[in-house]
Amino acid sequence: MTAGGPVSFYDLDEHDHPEGGSTMLGFWIYLMSDCLIFAILFACYAVLGGNFAAGPSPRDLFDLPLVAVNTAMLLFSSITYGFAMLAMQRDQARQVQFWLLVTGLFGAAFLSIELYEFAHLIHEGATPQRSAFLSAFFTLVGTHGLHVTFGIVWLLTLMVQVGKRGLIQANKRRLMCLSLFWHFLDVIWIGVFTFVYLMGMLR
Repeated sequence: MTAGGPVSFYDLDEHDHPEGGSTMLGFWIYLMSDCLIFAILFACYAVLGGNFAAGPSPRDLFDLPLVAVNTAMLLFSSITYGFAMLAMQRDQARQVQFWLLVTGLFGAAFLSIELYEFAHLIHEGATPQRSAFLSAFFTLVGTHGLHVTFGIVWLLTLMVQVGKRGLIQANKRRLMCLSLFWHFLDVIWIGVFTFVYLMGMLR
């Protein structure tokens, strides 16, 4: 309390936040926790992926050319996000927004193909309740798809923030964090494509 002045329970002048270090460390810790989640889901699939309960197997269900196209959509999105980061280094806000939009479109195409695959499987009677293999499959692939959905929402949010406030340091830091997240999803999908789809066709 100041003499003759109002009582203040907090500092009205916000202090400067440290740039970069603590945010990036915290985000790496988050990614490591996500790695544990996917490691558990991969382990569950490894145990349950061969239990078909006299139902359809991966050979009966998977459309490998379609999955390959889907994989290409996600890989292309990583390339376009790289272009966004290069534009960020050159302080070209409009170019950053453009490449974020293209990345989001590739991500949306990936999700659309994945939803089509799920709908087709369910139409054929291959629901998550049909066998342990299908339960593990829908859980693993669906969790990855949910992450991509959150990533697209994050992309759109950053497009708005860059449009309103430009490439300020805070937005650059957010773009860096999303870059880590998006490329992380690519790495996880390569694991899914190899372990679930390719190896599944060899069962």
